[in-house]
Amino acid sequence: MSQNAELDGAVADGIAQGGDALVGMATLGKTVAALALVIAIILICNHLLRRLGGAGTGRGQRPKLIGGTNVGNRERVVIVEVESTWLVLGVGGGQVNKLHELPAPQDEAPPAATDTDEGGFARRFARALRQQATGRDDGPRGTS
Repeated sequence: MSQNAELDGAVADGIAQGGDALVGMATLGKTVAALALVIAIILICNHLLRRLGGAGTGRGQRPKLIGGTNVGNRERVVIVEVESTWLVLGVGGGQVNKLHELPAPQDEAPPAATDTDEGGFARRFARALRQQATGRDDGPRGTS
């Protein structure tokens, strides 16, 4: 019976070692599942923040495009609102230049600009660019 006892002892040791391995694998599995859950929560929160407009990104308020118009083949004038201030920017030739700065109106509506307006900003600006380039006046000036 001593051989049976030795065999039973060896089987019991093998089962104990296998049981320890199973416990280790279960702990590892729980750790991996918890890590996957945390990563999934981070990805879901990131997706929700992007859909809500990036609120709380820590970058401050984003510039908001109010309007713009082309004044040439590669030149453009745009109005951008940043922290309740409107910036009139000239964009062209790989450069952006601040042309004017003014407080944003309280009614949140951009000024209505029509192409038929004789003193419209786009026409006055284009006329000013031509005048600066040629050194002469091409017509009556609008009042600012």
